[in-house]
Amino acid sequence: MRDTRLSKVLYTAEAVVEGGRTGHGRTTDGRLDVQLSSPEAMGGDDGPGTNPEQLFAVGYGACFHSAVSSVARGRKLDVSDSRLTVRVGIGPTGQGGFSLQVELDLHAPRLSAGEAADLMARADRLCPYSHATRGNIDVVLSIDGTPIGDGSGVSDQSRP
Repeated sequence: MRDTRLSKVLYTAEAVVEGGRTGHGRTTDGRLDVQLSSPEAMGGDDGPGTNPEQLFAVGYGACFHSAVSSVARGRKLDVSDSRLTVRVGIGPTGQGGFSLQVELDLHAPRLSAGEAADLMARADRLCPYSHATRGNIDVVLSIDGTPIGDGSGVSDQSRP
């Protein structure tokens, strides 16, 4: 079992949600205020609001791309013009519940494929969202659509 205790809390985000997937959410500091809608594919009305998977994709993507940039600076690699595409899927587990899967795909035009793959693996060890998902959901890391690692991507079972 991993030790997930924090030695020091640096920041705490606080949000209030009413109405679940078809409700409203806002942070207590007022910086984020969103209407929530459920996608048609999940039996919803596909309304104009966002959904938890989109919010998770943006949050994980922002954090992971920052980890990529941090590792790149330390290794003197140029990740300018890079971007990270994040896909968060949700579906039934076949055991009565639902789960998520994530794909993190890096486009880094100034790096070789090997440099980019190494960077992704190192960022995966640094990013707190990666720590939170490891052992819980499948996460595939890829470079320009090509999974890294053994050819099948770095998934929950093979992530360090």
